[in-house]
Amino acid sequence: MGIPLSRTETLDGDELGQRLAGDPRQAARAILAAAREGVTAAQTLLGQILLDGNGIERDPALARTWFGIAAEAGDAMARNMLGRCLEQGWGGPEDLEGAAGQYRKAIGDGLDWAMYNYAGLLASGRGVERDAHGAFTLYLRAAEMGHAKSMNLAGRYYEEGIAVDPAPEIAFTWYRRSAEAGDFRGQFSHAAALASEGKVDEAITWLQRALLGGNLNFLRISRASLAEAPEARIRTLALAYHQRAAELGDDSDRQALLDYQATLGV
Repeated sequence: MGIPLSRTETLDGDELGQRLAGDPRQAARAILAAAREGVTAAQTLLGQILLDGNGIERDPALARTWFGIAAEAGDAMARNMLGRCLEQGWGGPEDLEGAAGQYRKAIGDGLDWAMYNYAGLLASGRGVERDAHGAFTLYLRAAEMGHAKSMNLAGRYYEEGIAVDPAPEIAFTWYRRSAEAGDFRGQFSHAAALASEGKVDEAITWLQRALLGGNLNFLRISRASLAEAPEARIRTLALAYHQRAAELGDDSDRQALLDYQATLGV
């Protein structure tokens, strides 16, 4: 039996997550039915599960289509995700200017994720004129709304003095808040701040959490950083980061693990 979703039902993200975890295919069928009936939230969710291949065959092009339908209906998250598809070239050609336009519309609706993504374009100058101050302003605005990834980047801008006077204490506060909110990069940044203060045991705890949640790109960068850490107990975690990257990655990651083990004499 499918999970009924009426036109007027509000779809709760946590509940959907539970449904997808329990029976992804059943949940996907229910979302598809609601999307076809015109439930905007379901259209956005359908785009997401098509993008991820969760309970349904992965189809980035169709995901982009559904995001576009929901975006036309005024859904801010759909606009943000359509922007991501345009930025990354998921399901069609890359269009950075188009992505920027979708992010700006979603920012107008107050969406923190759109602030974060548009700030990334401003910081790099991709599709828009480079604007470090504009990027910082958006990261800080999203951070103040509780967006964990933006908290980490607001911290970096304060620590490195990018578009703002350097303020390590403010930076470390944002890193802590990002870590506590569950962002693995924030956890790594918080650990580095703790280590700089000599709080090695606490730093190791946060590095272990970051290891569990981190994606492959993060692991590849972090494993090299940890291998060069001045504190020996922190350096030992580089092996775990190499091992996790080897599990998630490709032959190059498995070779990197073998090479690193050789340097350790393992």
